Amino acid sequence: MRNEIGVGIIGTGFMGKAHAFAYGSVASYFPESAVPVLQVVADVNEAAARQAQEQFGFRRATADWRDLVNDPAVAIVSITAPNALHREIALAAAQAGKHIHCEKPLAPDAAAARDMVEAATAAGVVTQAGFNYLQNPLIRLARDMIAAGELGEITSFRGIHAEDYMADPEASWTWRLDPAGGGGAIADLGSHAIAMARFLLGDITHVNADLETAIASRPAASGVSERRAVEVDDIARLTLRFARGCGGHIEANWVATGRKMHLAFEVAGSKGALVFTQERFNELHFYRAGGDARQAGFTRIEAGPQHEPYGRFCVAPGHQLGFNDLKVIEVAAFLRAIAGDGAAAGPDFREAWEIQKVIDAALRSSAGRSWQAVS
Repeated sequence: MRNEIGVGIIGTGFMGKAHAFAYGSVASYFPESAVPVLQVVADVNEAAARQAQEQFGFRRATADWRDLVNDPAVAIVSITAPNALHREIALAAAQAGKHIHCEKPLAPDAAAARDMVEAATAAGVVTQAGFNYLQNPLIRLARDMIAAGELGEITSFRGIHAEDYMADPEASWTWRLDPAGGGGAIADLGSHAIAMARFLLGDITHVNADLETAIASRPAASGVSERRAVEVDDIARLTLRFARGCGGHIEANWVATGRKMHLAFEVAGSKGALVFTQERFNELHFYRAGGDARQAGFTRIEAGPQHEPYGRFCVAPGHQLGFNDLKVIEVAAFLRAIAGDGAAAGPDFREAWEIQKVIDAALRSSAGRSWQAVS
């Protein structure tokens, strides 16, 4: 009989559902892992919590996240609530001795993120931050190729995360636009691109950023004429310096009309280059310099069982992983870390804090129109 571990999920939106799917299915794909038991779901909207309880099979629902955190049956707290709440919930969860999985961005600013790191470290609990795109086996292949020198000396990085879910100027003001939760697109989307850059190339030391609010105001709520000012960025453009010596650029944009999930990068080096986009995330394109010019071009590497853990989901190459599969891989790594079978494969709170430092530096840079050190 495999060990069971109780899970509580705070929030029932897009990511709350993704967490519930992942915890509910991970033991089937990773039979060596502990078996998560969905104990409690919390949402400030009690009806939404009860609906999630019925849909996913939680043992109970509550409108009070503190009730979930203090439940002795809960060993893991998954935080998918708005960013401004992450610190308070995480500190309470750490004090209660719970392992914590928190969605990105970790906190509104690096100081709050540091508090979360220190609380989790003092409590001796395992943490994971929700940068699930890094769980793609082809992204791990890209990092391995860079580390092995297959691209030679890295000369540049270009990254982008663009979507259009905020492109309609008549879309209502939401918690994502609340400056108390941190930046706008730079935090919501830019954090993923920054995480990707750090994962592939290491520390970012300096940032020069230009943050733009493209839509100055939005309806205060659905169906009302009153408008509310937008005080966060819709588009962020960053120029970077990496500790390894190369430079790069990142764009974060949530008003990019037509784009649904354009998280992409290009890494160029003296011997080759890699190109990737989440829009076709079962493909990685590799250019090797120095060959026969008549045959020059990018080679498409297609995901398959040879790229662990793809084979756990499908035995056939080219049949493709999906978004929720990446979340399952992330949860499996988290469960391994809790069991003491190795460090979490995805970013923990400490790495998420480093990502937040880059975001903070970008905000300072744009405000001061100057290069800023990532400190």
